[in-house]
Amino acid sequence: MTRRNRHHERAERDGEHDEPRVADGGHERPADTDGGHERSPTPLEDVGAVGRAFRVEELPPLSSVARWFVTTNHKDVGVLYVVTSLFFLVFGGVLALLMRAELWTPAADLLGANAYNQAVSIHGMVMVFWFLSPLAFGFANYMVPLQIGAEDLAFPRLNALSYWFYLFSGLLLGASFFQEGAFSGGWTMYAPLNVPVYTPELGATTTVLALLLFVASITVSSVNFLTTMHRMRAPGLTLRKLPLFTWTILLTVWMMLFAFAALGAALVILTSDRVLGTTYFAAETAGGSLLWAHLFWFFGHPEVYIVFFPALGVMAEIFQTFSGRRLVGRKWFILAMVLVALQSFAVWMHHMFLTSINLQVKTLFMITTIGISLPFDLMVFALIYTLVKGKVRFETPFLFAFGALALFILGGITGVFLGAVVLDYEFRGTYWVVAHFHYVMVGGVTGLVGGLYYWFPKMTGRMYDETLGKLHFALYFVGFNLLYFPMFVAWETPRRVFVYDVSLLPWHQLSTVGGFLLGASFLVMFYNLTRSLWAGDRVEGNPWDYTTTAEWAVPSPPPLENYPEGTPTYARGKLEFLAPSAVRSLGRTGADGGTDEASTPSTDGGTVVRDRSSAPVVPETDFDEGGHDEHHASHASPWPFVVGVAAFFALLGLSGVNEGGLYLVLLAVGLLLGTVGFVAFGLEPFHVPEMVAAERWPFAGVENAKLGVWIFLASDVVLFGAFVGSYAFIRVAFGWTAWEPVPHDPFPGLVNTYLLLTSSFAVVLALVAAKRRSRAGLVGSLVVTFLLGVAFLVNKAVEWQELFHEGLTLSTGVRTSTFYLTTGLHAAHVVVGLLILLYLIARALRGGYLDDDRPVEYFGLYWHFVDIVWLFLFPLFYIF
Repeated sequence: MTRRNRHHERAERDGEHDEPRVADGGHERPADTDGGHERSPTPLEDVGAVGRAFRVEELPPLSSVARWFVTTNHKDVGVLYVVTSLFFLVFGGVLALLMRAELWTPAADLLGANAYNQAVSIHGMVMVFWFLSPLAFGFANYMVPLQIGAEDLAFPRLNALSYWFYLFSGLLLGASFFQEGAFSGGWTMYAPLNVPVYTPELGATTTVLALLLFVASITVSSVNFLTTMHRMRAPGLTLRKLPLFTWTILLTVWMMLFAFAALGAALVILTSDRVLGTTYFAAETAGGSLLWAHLFWFFGHPEVYIVFFPALGVMAEIFQTFSGRRLVGRKWFILAMVLVALQSFAVWMHHMFLTSINLQVKTLFMITTIGISLPFDLMVFALIYTLVKGKVRFETPFLFAFGALALFILGGITGVFLGAVVLDYEFRGTYWVVAHFHYVMVGGVTGLVGGLYYWFPKMTGRMYDETLGKLHFALYFVGFNLLYFPMFVAWETPRRVFVYDVSLLPWHQLSTVGGFLLGASFLVMFYNLTRSLWAGDRVEGNPWDYTTTAEWAVPSPPPLENYPEGTPTYARGKLEFLAPSAVRSLGRTGADGGTDEASTPSTDGGTVVRDRSSAPVVPETDFDEGGHDEHHASHASPWPFVVGVAAFFALLGLSGVNEGGLYLVLLAVGLLLGTVGFVAFGLEPFHVPEMVAAERWPFAGVENAKLGVWIFLASDVVLFGAFVGSYAFIRVAFGWTAWEPVPHDPFPGLVNTYLLLTSSFAVVLALVAAKRRSRAGLVGSLVVTFLLGVAFLVNKAVEWQELFHEGLTLSTGVRTSTFYLTTGLHAAHVVVGLLILLYLIARALRGGYLDDDRPVEYFGLYWHFVDIVWLFLFPLFYIF
């Protein structure tokens, strides 16, 4: 029996066709018909349908364009991520087809040399940064809160902000083509090709700034996801019990937090080289080229797993669903992923076997490279055994997931060649690397496409066309292998070069045919999904058999509040819903319940049975008649979009700030708009209720906001660590004893040390005053902190001015570059702290923080961190 027939049979069994019903804010209601067409609900009807749970009137209806500019709901943001990533798939795919058309013959007779280099470079960046991970995190935004039993992510407005940073970073990248040309030095941006001497185009600087904004998006998103997954899991849902897709996202986000911080440091330094004139990566800098390679690949190799892990999670979920069997060796599968995540930061140097690193170090990293392949062997065999022991149903999601496994196996085997030092000398810089890279990375894309088909009914409430889905897979799989496998045969072709030996012509032409066939397969997908979005069969529950994760226990598409039936819990080892009466009783009395009913969804998302549940103890709160926190969650804010627009204008202006004119205007507009946006962001009343009961290990005693601050500071440790490490690396390459310190006089640094230490003490006094409800003491302590911070900056400015008069500017040499940029980054953190202080002082003057001193405490964490960093910088630059 086909899936569609099974779905119709289930619909008839459950009485779905007795009366047509549509999803209304996640609740079913009879469909209004008008000439055979369903009428869209009005906003007032929306409020009537779900008013018991949320203030839906805040959020425009789905049919309104305005909704997508103001929404902060995780499902809406997930849809935005998915749609935008597919746009960038088309963008990067068109560039790839232009490259393949150029390679039809071994001469630059179509694009020309510079245009070809731009296409190669931007294609790589778009696919790696703007398509692969964002598509996976579109699914993560949508599914992770549903899978763990949360109503939303911990910080909904930050979630929206991360999306707008992502979108505008991509638009900034596109704008670079219109500024004398985009970056043309390869997607890895190796030094010294990344400095203006070799890539002088203004668009090259814009490309770097676009990547920097993308890193900001990733950082905000990482803080949000980690806080959510560690503190907002349904009761009983321990880390060990997390669904496999959520497990892969958890590990991916931890890797992203640290890996992208290293990339962010590299991009800040590169931006300084291109805009301010520092000389970190100049050709004449000792160790500059090798420094970039270390910074980039410390990010770059974890990025492979950052891209592939979510696809692996999708594959695991699909394999379980379409084999009807739990993953074989699940706990060992999870352990293997943890080992890979940890090891991913210890193998980056195998990308640098052709550099001047000594053989002993290369041998060590060859061993770590081989070692990281072993956990992957375990994961691959677990997936295979799951299929062997199950009853497989060959439907579109499974076909793509199985195809991804097959492609990844071939990509992994060919990668072992590159992990050996001797073979790497032969294959590095050839099309063998290109083929291996794409079998791994685009193999991950294959799994994510399977996820798109798998969750399409959940996200839209419609079923795609199965025949077109299978046609898409057939064209995709044939086109993929026709495109990339010939590259193994034509491996002697040099990378990023449009000229090759004539004897390799047939293989390149075969690859070009495969590339256009692969592109055509996506046209089938877009037609299928677009048509199905409007005319596909309705899916109000679960179209798949044997699903095991919580997102299938709610209607399709899910309601705004995710779980209208009650609070999800896994306290008895299976998904159950606490009845509203149980939640109200627990919230008001804090008693350990055990007498209230709980509703348990069946595996097909249809029939509901009643059961008894032992409920966890929760803090006292107020609930509405639906069992939810009566202080309803907010779901709309225009300010993340405004801040995203401001970032676009500011960075576009910064790219040409040395040109003056219009670029200075754009920079000023961006800064002004950003100031307005951030202030409004801070003043806006936006309520995000805490989950009443949740698994919070290992952060049970830490609030969401506090944990978010700690996680952000963890990424900041890597950022400053990369700067300090860069200074040490260049100084060693230069010659430690031959290095003449800058500055010569340690006294200004000593004064600044005392100023910052005193300011930290003032912050402590401010927190004490807030706890004692002393407005005067709170305001006074905050003002003293502000004045000490200003004094720090003034003293730093005087010191810099004196050094400038001595002729020691940013571009004098790498000695001055490292001093000015590292201490300047710290000064920028002080400036951010002072801006936050102004906000705190203004609120404190009106009596704020006397009843809730947590914002003062959170600011103190940031300010103390900034002071601690200075305690490392002072001896490094002023004493050693």
